[in-house]
Amino acid sequence: CGSFDTLRNYLPDGLVQSKERDFHDLGSIVNYCPSEGSEKNECKTDLDKTKAGFLWLFEQIIVNHIDGLSKEQAKAFITYIMIWLNYMLNLKKVNDTNLNGFYTKYTENNMNYTKCKNGDIDCSNSLKDKTGYNNFTEIINERKDLLNIRFEDPFKLYYSFKLLCNMYYEINDANPDSDKYLKTAKQFVEKYKELNGDSDITEDSPYLNGDSDITEDSPYYQVLSTLSNDYNNIINECTSNLFNCINFPSLPTYSRRSVIKNTLISIAFIFASVSIFLGIAYKYSLFGFRKRFQKQKLREKLKNIKKRINH
Repeated sequence: CGSFDTLRNYLPDGLVQSKERDFHDLGSIVNYCPSEGSEKNECKTDLDKTKAGFLWLFEQIIVNHIDGLSKEQAKAFITYIMIWLNYMLNLKKVNDTNLNGFYTKYTENNMNYTKCKNGDIDCSNSLKDKTGYNNFTEIINERKDLLNIRFEDPFKLYYSFKLLCNMYYEINDANPDSDKYLKTAKQFVEKYKELNGDSDITEDSPYLNGDSDITEDSPYYQVLSTLSNDYNNIINECTSNLFNCINFPSLPTYSRRSVIKNTLISIAFIFASVSIFLGIAYKYSLFGFRKRFQKQKLREKLKNIKKRINH
């Protein structure tokens, strides 16, 4: 969430123009701006900034944390980056709003994707060891089905992702007695229900390539699974870290169009999410909780030791 929040300060995601900072001041993002034959890289258009932001998110979320990533994490993070890209292309009304067309035209043969570079260091071997892929192009190719999602309203997906981030921050920073995070959770669940039973998706919908069923292999299902996994992971983290996290609304385990039957997420997905987000590498997840919980536990142990000594 932090990388997306930082990027929003330089590339706003709202329709209303704000006094954003100079886009080129965001660290290494200028490296992804076109030079157009000059010595100076510069992003002049919304499309230039969106392309640069797309690459910058890859750098910040994946490349900079390459040694702590797993194959499953890379896939989840790519899903969120693509949700952001789809939203921004529609928000800025870029002509190449189809993600598949955008990928083919701007990223398929881009060296930033065909090679893994962390500064001047080649990280291809680390990427191969941690994810099984040689470069980001291979990762995206395997998930290329996500590029075919052309939602009539991509804002729903992006808004759902932002609600997850807001809930994470509210639980992490707010007074433990505050119920603000519950209000955000209710908003997320309502938005998720809309996505889960979206009446705009019909048998002739291009989103499902002519197939009215949302199967476990469909891109729509995969996006819903990612959102659902992270919602449940936030709840698990909250309840296991000294907060009185109760009354979280539950997500539906069915589709109102009966296309996701009985259970939205399989047992395999649940075990994968536990290992990814609650395991050793949790600190690199988008919703990993801060170290303050560990400090709280340590302080409590020290207090108990002092009490025993005094008595």
